[in-house]
Amino acid sequence: MPETLSAAALSQLFLDARSHNAWQQRDVPDETLRQLIDLVKMAPTSANCSPGRFVFVKSVEAKAKLKPHLSGNNAEKTMRAPVCVIIGQDMEFYEHLPKLFPHTDAKAWFTGKPAKIDDTAFRNATLQGGYLIMAARALGLDCGPMSGFDPAGVDAAFFAGTTTKSNFLCNLGYGEADELLQRSLRFDFDEMAKIV
Repeated sequence: MPETLSAAALSQLFLDARSHNAWQQRDVPDETLRQLIDLVKMAPTSANCSPGRFVFVKSVEAKAKLKPHLSGNNAEKTMRAPVCVIIGQDMEFYEHLPKLFPHTDAKAWFTGKPAKIDDTAFRNATLQGGYLIMAARALGLDCGPMSGFDPAGVDAAFFAGTTTKSNFLCNLGYGEADELLQRSLRFDFDEMAKIV
Protein backbone atom coordinates (compact mmCIF):
# COMPACT_ATOMS: atom_id res chain seq x y z
CA MET A 1 0.00 0.00 0.00
CA PRO A 2 1.33 3.48 -0.82
CA GLU A 3 2.15 5.55 2.25
CA THR A 4 1.25 9.16 2.86
CA LEU A 5 4.12 11.47 1.91
CA SER A 6 5.96 13.28 4.64
CA ALA A 7 4.87 16.75 5.72
CA ALA A 8 8.02 18.11 4.11
CA ALA A 9 7.18 16.49 0.78
CA LEU A 10 3.58 17.76 0.86
CA SER A 11 4.88 21.24 1.62
CA GLN A 12 7.33 21.07 -1.30
CA LEU A 13 4.67 19.89 -3.73
CA PHE A 14 1.64 21.88 -2.55
CA LEU A 15 1.59 23.85 0.70
CA ASP A 16 4.73 25.97 0.35
CA ALA A 17 5.08 25.78 -3.44
CA ARG A 18 4.44 29.02 -5.30
CA SER A 19 4.17 30.29 -8.87
CA HIS A 20 7.39 32.20 -9.48
CA ASN A 21 7.98 35.26 -11.67
CA ALA A 22 11.60 36.04 -10.75
CA TRP A 23 14.50 33.64 -11.15
CA GLN A 24 17.98 32.94 -9.89
CA GLN A 25 20.51 32.73 -12.70
CA ARG A 26 21.18 29.03 -12.13
CA ASP A 27 21.22 26.53 -14.96
CA VAL A 28 18.75 23.66 -15.08
CA PRO A 29 20.77 20.69 -16.38
CA ASP A 30 19.48 18.85 -19.43
CA GLU A 31 19.59 15.65 -17.41
CA THR A 32 17.06 17.14 -14.97
CA LEU A 33 14.72 17.91 -17.88
CA ARG A 34 15.06 14.33 -19.12
CA GLN A 35 14.32 13.04 -15.62
CA LEU A 36 11.28 15.34 -15.54
CA ILE A 37 9.83 13.78 -18.69
CA ASP A 38 10.59 10.29 -17.37
CA LEU A 39 8.30 11.11 -14.43
CA VAL A 40 5.58 12.85 -16.46
CA LYS A 41 5.23 9.99 -18.94
CA MET A 42 4.37 7.53 -16.17
CA ALA A 43 1.29 9.44 -14.96
CA PRO A 44 -2.14 8.41 -16.31
CA THR A 45 -3.94 9.73 -19.39
CA SER A 46 -7.13 8.51 -21.06
CA ALA A 47 -6.37 5.17 -22.73
CA ASN A 48 -2.68 6.03 -22.26
CA CYS A 49 -3.13 8.46 -25.18
CA SER A 50 -0.26 10.70 -24.00
CA PRO A 51 -0.88 13.69 -26.31
CA GLY A 52 1.50 16.00 -24.41
CA ARG A 53 4.51 17.26 -26.32
CA PHE A 54 7.16 19.36 -24.59
CA VAL A 55 9.67 21.84 -25.97
CA PHE A 56 12.21 23.09 -23.43
CA VAL A 57 13.17 26.57 -24.60
CA LYS A 58 16.59 27.08 -23.05
CA SER A 59 19.08 28.57 -25.52
CA VAL A 60 19.42 32.28 -26.22
CA GLU A 61 18.38 31.66 -29.82
CA ALA A 62 15.26 29.71 -28.87
CA LYS A 63 14.23 32.35 -26.31
CA ALA A 64 14.61 35.05 -28.97
CA LYS A 65 12.26 33.03 -31.18
CA LEU A 66 9.72 32.75 -28.36
CA LYS A 67 9.87 36.32 -27.06
CA PRO A 68 7.74 38.05 -29.76
CA HIS A 69 4.83 35.73 -28.97
CA LEU A 70 4.68 36.48 -25.22
CA SER A 71 2.15 38.92 -23.76
CA GLY A 72 2.98 41.86 -21.49
CA ASN A 73 5.47 41.20 -18.71
CA ASN A 74 5.53 37.47 -19.57
CA ALA A 75 8.29 38.31 -22.06
CA GLU A 76 10.65 39.79 -19.47
CA LYS A 77 10.18 37.09 -16.84
CA THR A 78 10.49 34.32 -19.43
CA MET A 79 13.73 35.75 -20.80
CA ARG A 80 15.11 35.70 -17.22
CA ALA A 81 13.94 32.14 -16.51
CA PRO A 82 16.50 29.38 -17.10
CA VAL A 83 13.94 27.35 -19.09
CA CYS A 84 10.47 27.88 -20.52
CA VAL A 85 8.66 24.69 -21.47
CA ILE A 86 6.00 24.84 -24.15
CA ILE A 87 3.35 22.27 -23.29
CA GLY A 88 1.74 21.19 -26.53
CA GLN A 89 -0.78 18.62 -27.65
CA ASP A 90 -0.39 16.29 -30.60
CA MET A 91 -3.67 16.47 -32.51
CA GLU A 92 -2.93 13.09 -34.08
CA PHE A 93 -2.17 11.37 -30.77
CA TYR A 94 -4.58 8.57 -31.73
CA GLU A 95 -2.17 7.38 -34.44
CA HIS A 96 0.06 6.12 -31.62
CA LEU A 97 -2.66 4.18 -29.78
CA PRO A 98 -1.80 0.83 -31.45
CA LYS A 99 1.56 1.13 -29.62
CA LEU A 100 0.37 2.79 -26.40
CA PHE A 101 -2.95 0.96 -25.90
CA PRO A 102 -2.53 -2.26 -27.93
CA HIS A 103 -5.14 -4.51 -26.36
CA THR A 104 -8.03 -2.94 -28.32
CA ASP A 105 -8.57 -0.81 -31.43
CA ALA A 106 -8.62 2.51 -29.56
CA LYS A 107 -7.55 4.41 -32.68
CA ALA A 108 -11.02 3.75 -34.11
CA TRP A 109 -12.55 5.67 -31.18
CA PHE A 110 -11.07 8.87 -32.64
CA THR A 111 -10.61 8.48 -36.40
CA GLY A 112 -12.91 10.92 -38.20
CA LYS A 113 -14.20 12.44 -34.94
CA PRO A 114 -12.62 15.92 -34.73
CA ALA A 115 -14.60 17.10 -31.69
CA LYS A 116 -13.58 14.02 -29.69
CA ILE A 117 -9.96 14.43 -30.83
CA ASP A 118 -9.88 18.09 -29.77
CA ASP A 119 -11.49 17.40 -26.40
CA THR A 120 -9.26 14.43 -25.58
CA ALA A 121 -6.04 16.09 -26.75
CA PHE A 122 -6.70 19.29 -24.80
CA ARG A 123 -7.83 17.57 -21.59
CA ASN A 124 -5.00 15.07 -21.45
CA ALA A 125 -2.20 17.43 -22.51
CA THR A 126 -3.40 19.89 -19.86
CA LEU A 127 -3.35 17.02 -17.36
CA GLN A 128 0.21 16.17 -18.43
CA GLY A 129 1.16 19.81 -18.00
CA GLY A 130 -0.13 19.59 -14.43
CA TYR A 131 1.93 16.46 -13.89
CA LEU A 132 4.95 18.35 -15.22
CA ILE A 133 4.50 21.08 -12.61
CA MET A 134 4.29 18.57 -9.77
CA ALA A 135 7.20 16.51 -11.09
CA ALA A 136 9.31 19.66 -11.45
CA ARG A 137 8.56 20.60 -7.85
CA ALA A 138 9.44 17.06 -6.76
CA LEU A 139 12.84 17.49 -8.46
CA GLY A 140 13.49 20.73 -6.59
CA LEU A 141 12.53 23.14 -9.37
CA ASP A 142 10.19 26.11 -9.11
CA CYS A 143 7.51 26.76 -11.71
CA GLY A 144 5.81 29.72 -13.29
CA PRO A 145 2.91 28.50 -15.46
CA MET A 146 1.23 31.03 -17.75
CA SER A 147 -1.21 31.36 -20.60
CA GLY A 148 -0.39 34.92 -21.75
CA PHE A 149 0.99 34.19 -25.23
CA ASP A 150 0.00 34.01 -28.89
CA PRO A 151 -0.65 30.32 -29.59
CA ALA A 152 -0.63 30.72 -33.37
CA GLY A 153 2.74 32.47 -33.23
CA VAL A 154 4.23 29.86 -30.92
CA ASP A 155 2.88 27.09 -33.12
CA ALA A 156 4.41 28.66 -36.23
CA ALA A 157 7.75 29.16 -34.48
CA PHE A 158 8.07 25.79 -32.74
CA PHE A 159 5.57 23.31 -34.18
CA ALA A 160 5.52 24.17 -37.91
CA GLY A 161 5.10 21.08 -40.05
CA THR A 162 3.84 18.99 -37.14
CA THR A 163 0.43 18.02 -35.79
CA THR A 164 1.18 19.66 -32.42
CA LYS A 165 -0.52 22.79 -31.06
CA SER A 166 0.54 24.77 -28.00
CA ASN A 167 -1.54 24.53 -24.82
CA PHE A 168 0.27 26.60 -22.17
CA LEU A 169 3.74 27.65 -21.07
CA CYS A 170 5.65 27.09 -17.85
CA ASN A 171 8.89 28.71 -16.76
CA LEU A 172 11.22 26.45 -14.81
CA GLY A 173 14.21 27.08 -12.61
CA TYR A 174 15.06 28.23 -9.13
CA GLY A 175 12.82 31.07 -8.03
CA GLU A 176 13.70 34.22 -6.14
CA ALA A 177 11.64 33.71 -2.97
CA ASP A 178 12.11 37.30 -1.79
CA GLU A 179 10.28 38.57 -4.89
CA LEU A 180 7.13 36.51 -4.36
CA LEU A 181 3.83 38.32 -3.89
CA GLN A 182 1.74 37.57 -0.82
CA ARG A 183 -0.12 34.32 -1.36
CA SER A 184 -3.71 34.81 -2.50
CA LEU A 185 -6.62 33.32 -0.59
CA ARG A 186 -7.97 29.87 -1.35
CA PHE A 187 -11.50 28.51 -1.02
CA ASP A 188 -12.54 26.52 2.03
CA PHE A 189 -13.65 22.93 1.45
CA ASP A 190 -17.36 23.75 1.45
CA GLU A 191 -16.86 26.50 -1.13
CA MET A 192 -15.35 24.18 -3.70
CA ALA A 193 -16.26 20.61 -2.82
CA LYS A 194 -18.86 18.33 -1.32
CA ILE A 195 -19.05 14.70 -0.31
CA VAL A 196 -22.18 12.90 -1.47
